[in-house]
Amino acid sequence: MASIEEAAEKKFKSRIRKLKKCNKDEEEKEKFFNQLGLSFTISLPNKNPEKQDDMITLYTNPDGNIVFAEYGYSEEDQFTQMDISEKDLKIIIDSFSDFELKLLE
Repeated sequence: MASIEEAAEKKFKSRIRKLKKCNKDEEEKEKFFNQLGLSFTISLPNKNPEKQDDMITLYTNPDGNIVFAEYGYSEEDQFTQMDISEKDLKIIIDSFSDFELKLLE
């Protein structure tokens, strides 16, 4: 049986092929991304990262609209999370409005 690393590499290569196909074919891209939501985590800086960590996780629908957001906090071996209200989410969105995804050159 293949190892999880081999399975992950095979699946990743398959996903890259699919994304390449989407980049070349607008109809394929629309069909694929119509099913896809996005989630990403923003790790917030803190003074003692070995003992504390806090983050914001955002979940979007296929249109890119945020449908859910949560705040996570860990301290040593304890972890908790809480939902982020729409009011607080607007502040977060404003704070990150100048950020753009791009490769480091």
